[in-house]
Amino acid sequence: MLIPRDQLLTGHHEFQRLVQEHSQYSQRLESLTQKRFLTDDEKLEEVRLKKLKLRLKDQMQNLETQFQRQSA
Repeated sequence: MLIPRDQLLTGHHEFQRLVQEHSQYSQRLESLTQKRFLTDDEKLEEVRLKKLKLRLKDQMQNLETQFQRQSA
């Protein structure tokens, strides 16, 4: 039996979109952290991306919680 997250990944388009977007932000953050020095704009982007990732993580968690309640 699939865990709720896996079930959402296979059949819930909104959850899939959130995961994909979260992954894109992670990749961009990773590229920023590879740099020795960040410009002021890159520092702002880093902060913005971290906040966006956190928001997406919260949204994914909310969907997982809703899914678990509906499945119970």
